[in-house]
Amino acid sequence: MKNFVIKLVWFATGFVFIFTGLCQVKTPLTLLMSLFLIGSFLVPFMVYKVLTDDYTTFKTFKDWYEDNPTETLDEE
Repeated sequence: MKNFVIKLVWFATGFVFIFTGLCQVKTPLTLLMSLFLIGSFLVPFMVYKVLTDDYTTFKTFKDWYEDNPTETLDEE
């Protein structure tokens, strides 16, 4: 997932932010509709690629979070 899929997620996120920004300024309706149609296919494609990616890990729920180990939970 670190190669193609993460780049696709970043691209789709940037696309959505740019599209939202273009909606706030005087952008021609034909361009907005074209970008809307592209985004209508881009977001489901991104979700499909993330869900079907061959990413495997050896971590389990017992490993908890790497940035907050279970030993420090009682200190908070």
